[in-house]
Amino acid sequence: MLKHPLPIGVEFFKDMVTKPYYYVDKTLMIKDMLDKGGKVNLFTRPRRFGKTLALSMLRTFFEQELDQTGSPVDNSHYFNGTHIQQAGESYAGYMGQYPVVFLSLKSAKQPDFQMAYSCLKEEIAGEFSRHAYLMQTDCISSADKIKFQQLADRTAGREEYATSLMFLSKCLKAYHNKNTIILIDEYDVPLENSYFRGFYHEMVDFIRSLFESALKTNESLEFAVITGCLRISKESIFTGLNNLRVVSILNEGFAEYFGFTPDEVAELLAYYGVSNRKQEVKNWYNGYLFGQTEIYNPWSIINYVDDIISQNTQFPKPYWSNTSSNSIIRELVEQADMEAKQEIEELMEGKTIEKTIHEDITYEDIYKSQENLWNFLFFTGYLKKVSERFKEDSICLELAIPNTEIRYIYRRSILEWFQKEVTQMNLSTLYQAVLEGNAQAFSDIVSGQLAETISFFDYAENYYHGFLCGLLKGCPGYFTLSNRESGNGRPDIVLKTPSVRGMVILMELKIVKEFEQMEAGCDAALKQIEEQGYETSFYKEGFRNFLKYGVCFYRKECLVKKG
Repeated sequence: MLKHPLPIGVEFFKDMVTKPYYYVDKTLMIKDMLDKGGKVNLFTRPRRFGKTLALSMLRTFFEQELDQTGSPVDNSHYFNGTHIQQAGESYAGYMGQYPVVFLSLKSAKQPDFQMAYSCLKEEIAGEFSRHAYLMQTDCISSADKIKFQQLADRTAGREEYATSLMFLSKCLKAYHNKNTIILIDEYDVPLENSYFRGFYHEMVDFIRSLFESALKTNESLEFAVITGCLRISKESIFTGLNNLRVVSILNEGFAEYFGFTPDEVAELLAYYGVSNRKQEVKNWYNGYLFGQTEIYNPWSIINYVDDIISQNTQFPKPYWSNTSSNSIIRELVEQADMEAKQEIEELMEGKTIEKTIHEDITYEDIYKSQENLWNFLFFTGYLKKVSERFKEDSICLELAIPNTEIRYIYRRSILEWFQKEVTQMNLSTLYQAVLEGNAQAFSDIVSGQLAETISFFDYAENYYHGFLCGLLKGCPGYFTLSNRESGNGRPDIVLKTPSVRGMVILMELKIVKEFEQMEAGCDAALKQIEEQGYETSFYKEGFRNFLKYGVCFYRKECLVKKG
């Protein structure tokens, strides 16, 4: 039986349900919206957790849609067989009853304010054009029609665009005789981008004006739903908005509507015949806790299953790591003081840390302190809540890395940071110690570097091997070879000169679980070099000058013995 294709990258509800995609029904979110009310609702979730699809679903359900000529568009068939259709007539009665304004701000990720503003203007103009049927009616005045056309033609001034959503909702109410629903997706993208690009305050001023007019003083507003990664009330974007309801990942309400629940994942795996991979999927893509609801990363799940059934891979991949720059992790690693480095290491070992959580932060605040960085990591999906408690009127969360996929992102960021650091280090004393056979200096320098760096002990041998190779690869006049076939085995690290008149340095690495075992570890490494005949192939090449090192690691300690 031919299976439905997986909806990779599908963000619009109509596409999801009309084409034969596998669909996880989240339509009961509509019921909860109606039951719980709320004039202005801000949903904060990590990237790629279905926020755009949720807004598209709300628009399709509530909108009294008209085409360009003003003819009604019936959207009811999109909900045939869905959970909301089965919830009762009292909910079905809201279908197709309201004018809707839908705006995405994600296109404002641009290098300067003018380009970002132009993209926002383009989005707003497109929404005016979508409602062009208003120009064919007598419901709005001639003056308003002129203004409407200027906004649609992208010729209006900045002040007109700053109040455009309120103006459009007023025009829609005049025609439909109903208040307008406003849906705004990825509201914080312009703010984050402008902070990194250097035009933050200019962007904040525009977004504040846009939101205040649309959400605070708008008599034509029925309700609004806004999505983003962070709640940013200190930006004064929501100043005085007393009717704002924030639903973050700390809240239980609406938790199951963004991401996949364990039952939904189990059904998906069973449908595609890969239930045998349930534990692998759990290890890699589970781990989030929204309120008290366990949630899987939906983007990674659908990409993983699609790759498995398409036989593109037999192994899980870090799909989510490619959806953004992950610059926040690099910021954390690069700015980490000794305490933060220790906390990162504890997280990498599978342990937890405790942090006070502040939902009201700005992008300017994020990088002013390590504490704010931890908050940002939590709300953007790079840390998960394990438990929570109240302490001195604050919420304290026990935090952990959610899953293997996110641990990979940390590990990659740490390695990139280390490689960057190595290029800036003066390692001449290390090279001198290695070439002169000074095992004590070799030990001291490497131990000192370990103390400064960030380790991840769940990949002990690979970590130490990569760490030492990274330090030694710049040794002047020597090639650094890693796990090169030689003799009867594979020496861990080899340094050799281009000419056989030079020298070959053989290193074997050992990792021990107790400090007292380090000297024995060095001895075992040197013994292995001899017993495996690591120097044999180099001797055949013509080399006669050898140095042999047994190198042993215990956490952040290194001991070296020369053979």
